[in-house]
Amino acid sequence: MIHIKPEIFATLDGSLKGVRTALQNAIELEHAVMPAYMFALYSIRPESIQAGRNAEIYTLLRSVVLEEMLHMLSACNVLNAIGGSPCIDQEKFVPRYPGPLPGSVEGQLIVRLRRFSLEQVHDVFMEIEEPEDEQPAADGHAPEPLTIGAFYRTIAEHITTLGPSIFTGHASRQVTDILGKRPIVAVSDVPTAKQAIELIIEQGEGSTSSPFDEEKELAHYYKFEEIVRGRRLVRKPGESPPYAFTGDPIPFDADGVWPVMDDPHSSDYPAGSQARRASDVFNYTYTNLLKVLQHAVTGEPARIPDAVRLMESLRHQALDLVTLALPSGEHAGPTFEYQPVCPA
Repeated sequence: MIHIKPEIFATLDGSLKGVRTALQNAIELEHAVMPAYMFALYSIRPESIQAGRNAEIYTLLRSVVLEEMLHMLSACNVLNAIGGSPCIDQEKFVPRYPGPLPGSVEGQLIVRLRRFSLEQVHDVFMEIEEPEDEQPAADGHAPEPLTIGAFYRTIAEHITTLGPSIFTGHASRQVTDILGKRPIVAVSDVPTAKQAIELIIEQGEGSTSSPFDEEKELAHYYKFEEIVRGRRLVRKPGESPPYAFTGDPIPFDADGVWPVMDDPHSSDYPAGSQARRASDVFNYTYTNLLKVLQHAVTGEPARIPDAVRLMESLRHQALDLVTLALPSGEHAGPTFEYQPVCPA
């Protein structure tokens, strides 16, 4: 379970400025998990997906990536609605891996770019998305951890307290495209802001009492648990808990994963090498994706389809990398670095 630094919580000091700062932190956090998920996704061999050996895993991972994008854009909508302005297209917006998630307690969880494995899903992805314990503490009081879910709920509480007057943002800055199976909530008032925030919480961690969100879709934590357990989660009405991982198998073929190196950086690839050129192209496209998203959340929401196309380009460019064998015997991998200049 990820814990947020107390000083990040402290930005929520009851002021509108504090809520805006907290939402920008939330946007950075939502983005920071995506490269780790995408790296694992890209490392799965296409032929193993086509053969059905890792197809379910690929589909589950891809759905999580799309929903994380939805969460980031939802946080942008809330920030725009209260007169703020999301900041995405900056080098400092991009985390350096390995490292802690933005705003998280340092040393608690180090997020790395690693090829797909059940260990990576269990030890990192499930840790990121783990729901809060809803059971009372031994003294009878409910625990109050400084978790991601608690951070979002505190944001919602401060928005409720500040009230309707803070909603000064223009409706033209709201992104409402459909990513995955659900549209992005257009935020214009307290109820829609709370709806957007609740969607982020439910789709991400869910809760210890229910693995499903309002649309009866599994939260990310439980999708990852399905992968680790190798079985679909099915409902068990009348039992405690009312669900179990006894459904259809979710097979994993370790041979269907490229032996991609851990935590690559462009500097790992010699200048002028095929791997370096492919890495530069990937990073240029990744940076363009951030630029397009910046335009989309600051007045040009019609650019979201362009962002989706860039994400598809990233997938193809990542395949150019992960198929390249290095002298070490490992394969190259995408580095997710900010590179605004087109490679020669």
